[in-house]
Amino acid sequence: MVTKLSVNINKIATLRNARGGDVPNVVQVAIDCQRFGADGITVHPRPDERHIRYQDVRELRPVVTTEFNIEGNPTPEFIRLVTENRPEQVTLVPDSHDAITSNAGWNTVQNKAFLQEVTDEFHRYGIRVSIFVDPVMEMVTNAAECGADRVELYTEPYAALFPHDCLAAVDPFIAAALEARRVGLGLNGGHDLNRENLRYFAQQVPGLLEVSIGHALIADALYLGLENTINLYKRELASV
Repeated sequence: MVTKLSVNINKIATLRNARGGDVPNVVQVAIDCQRFGADGITVHPRPDERHIRYQDVRELRPVVTTEFNIEGNPTPEFIRLVTENRPEQVTLVPDSHDAITSNAGWNTVQNKAFLQEVTDEFHRYGIRVSIFVDPVMEMVTNAAECGADRVELYTEPYAALFPHDCLAAVDPFIAAALEARRVGLGLNGGHDLNRENLRYFAQQVPGLLEVSIGHALIADALYLGLENTINLYKRELASV
């Protein structure tokens, strides 16, 4: 099994929004990412629309022919957006309205009733549900009790520790992955994964189905080109 690469195109929208207008065009970039080999497209619309806008999601839905993954905090507006556009996957992320980027996973114990309700709603539309969690076994276990299909492990702690102690960095993620397998959850990963740390993570973490990568991949593409960069990331995953 080769772990799939979903390209997060939020940073493309950030660049567009900085100048106004429609350059670069996020729809065309999504089409090109898929043509270059991406296994999916991820977007994370936030209420202030500082990068991906809700209208972008509507325009992307017809052109994403691989896997469309919409991430976000399940506010009523977000839930309506997702159910109207029916992506293959929705990833529930507990962002505060002013978060610069995702910085923690759900507490699936304290928020169990809410997450169950939201998961049930998305399941009614045939949408696979992934819950963003820290690599803590209790959070993984309770994600399954919320009815989720998958968990996405928040990998920033791994990325931060990896240059100093790769074994210590990956150990909690291995344990979380084994717990996900035990309770019947599929496994995704994302946040601060890059070409330096991706291969080792995919090698060590069992059952990793998909990674979502945006910031590092788009930054690499400034120097290496988008098509080449996507192929380089896929090569890291294929070499596992």
